[in-house]
Amino acid sequence: MPRTLSRLLPRPGERAMSEKRWVTFDCFGTLVDWRHGIATGIELVAPGKGWELLDVYNRHEPQVQREHPSMRYSDVLTEALKRTAIEAEIDLLEDDTRVLTAGIPFWPVFPETRQALRELRESGWNLALLTNCDRVIIGETQRRLRVQFDAVVTAEDSGAYKPAHHHFEYFEKSLGVTRDRWVHVAQSYFHDMVPAGELDIARVWINRLHASDDPSIAHAVRPDLSDLAATVNEVHQKLTG
Repeated sequence: MPRTLSRLLPRPGERAMSEKRWVTFDCFGTLVDWRHGIATGIELVAPGKGWELLDVYNRHEPQVQREHPSMRYSDVLTEALKRTAIEAEIDLLEDDTRVLTAGIPFWPVFPETRQALRELRESGWNLALLTNCDRVIIGETQRRLRVQFDAVVTAEDSGAYKPAHHHFEYFEKSLGVTRDRWVHVAQSYFHDMVPAGELDIARVWINRLHASDDPSIAHAVRPDLSDLAATVNEVHQKLTG
């Protein structure tokens, strides 16, 4: 299970949270291959349709999140898949609609993820997840990441889904983090780069999909997590002098 923020208060002799440097991450799409997970999950219940329906699903999920900001992510997955099936005129059994929730603990981690996280730790950064999922799902996913995170904020904790600002504000206030010691790293332009930019948080865009969105919104753009520690250190040094 993820460590809760209440268990992260400094012990006697430890540095206060505000003195620590933090790198926060989106999880799915940035560290874990969300597209592969969704497409292969759909493929199990609609053979031959997985990748074809990925973009359809991707339209429905944020809509469900906007309509139901307090809904657990496991139920968001189910509802978004139901809407995808209705649009695609695919008849799913009731059990079929839970296939994405059942499979998410096995979604693959991007090949460079673990090394990038280890290198950040070795550079003195604390690591946190700001994720649009619930506590159970992120707890199951963390075992695949194999690197300890110092804090986790889920949609279940913050009461909303990104691109709302709740994750960022909850993290900042709960841990006393200052923005001059914080870099956010994520793949999603819509869910992460835009709100981080609105909040003036240092940010690194992992543009895995070669999207055509304006790259100037980010302080650095990378195609994946390779050499991330060097990029984060460079961004932090540039912004803080």
